[in-house]
Amino acid sequence: MEIHFFAQHYGMTYEEVLLKLRAAGLESLPGGGAEIFHPEVRSRISHDKATAEEYLEVHRVAHRLGMRTNSTMLYGHIETFEHRVDHLMRLRALQDETGGMQAFIPLAFHPDGNGMKNLPAPTAVDDLRTIAVSRLVLDNVPHIKAYWVSLTPDVAQIALRFGADDIDGTIVHETIYLAAGTRSPSGLGYDELVRLIREAGRTPIERDTLYNVVREHPRSAIPEAALKVRDRKAQRHLAVVE
Repeated sequence: MEIHFFAQHYGMTYEEVLLKLRAAGLESLPGGGAEIFHPEVRSRISHDKATAEEYLEVHRVAHRLGMRTNSTMLYGHIETFEHRVDHLMRLRALQDETGGMQAFIPLAFHPDGNGMKNLPAPTAVDDLRTIAVSRLVLDNVPHIKAYWVSLTPDVAQIALRFGADDIDGTIVHETIYLAAGTRSPSGLGYDELVRLIREAGRTPIERDTLYNVVREHPRSAIPEAALKVRDRKAQRHLAVVE
């Protein structure tokens, strides 16, 4: 959305905007503002934003310039499953064409503090189904993110068993979902993220923006929860450490 805005505001092409930003150090795009592509929904919830075609064209140009991008989808409001599938298929087609998309991030709708506050938020089952279907449909996109701020840490952890391979980072100061009434904390500690991933039976890997490995943690031989059960059966959990 920002690239589209700059292009309109300064009378430039998408390529000209991206080249200037890349020269200043920009290497990737986060993909926000996709919402739902289908015009039946987009005309009602984000008529003042770029069209689906314009959003996709920004990504197409960025990929042609060698930049990597993420993409998103805001689900759980007035859209239908058909609208969600249409959204995913458009992203799949772009990825088949360019191969420049590195991650897809489904974003759960939160109703507080906006014009659709009368609608219920999606349930955990819908969250997990959306993650799983996204992984199946977008088999040409390397990574599916379960954004814990949107889902809550508990649901994001479960999503690691439903097709997601990324739950995001510690996050210092998130404001969008906070204003929309999220039940998630404002941030998670590094060690807590490692614990969540290990408890899901996955290997914690710290990465950079472009998914290069920074640090790979050893995978626990026995999950912490299993240790707690074992100690409880042996009544060691009753011991008090001085």
